[in-house]
Amino acid sequence: MHEPDQCELVTINVVTATVPIQITPGEVKQRLDAGEKVRLLDVREMFEYRQAHIEGSELIPMRSVRQALPSFEAEDAPLIVFCHHGMRSLQVVNWLREQGIERCSSMEGGIDRWSLEIDPSVPRYV
Repeated sequence: MHEPDQCELVTINVVTATVPIQITPGEVKQRLDAGEKVRLLDVREMFEYRQAHIEGSELIPMRSVRQALPSFEAEDAPLIVFCHHGMRSLQVVNWLREQGIERCSSMEGGIDRWSLEIDPSVPRYV
């Protein structure tokens, strides 16, 4: 009588780091300074972007995020979303996560906090 081959059951513990829904400007700066590839997404309007923007960021106004979804799906780099004070970006991140884009975070306090804490050369506006 032939006995079936015995297979070892191998258990692999996979630790999946949960991407925080919010990230501080200081944490963003650390990641950029470390050379980490991140995609900075500015969801403000063009008139706001003209007043102040973070070097290397990409402007996709909040109302246009739905149309840009395929580019986020194809993205390997974490997505860091920001706006003026952090409310619109948090809404965008929540929506993106509902669409299955897990590697995204909202920058707390937006570009205003970035100007205060990281780069005072970025103008503040009302």
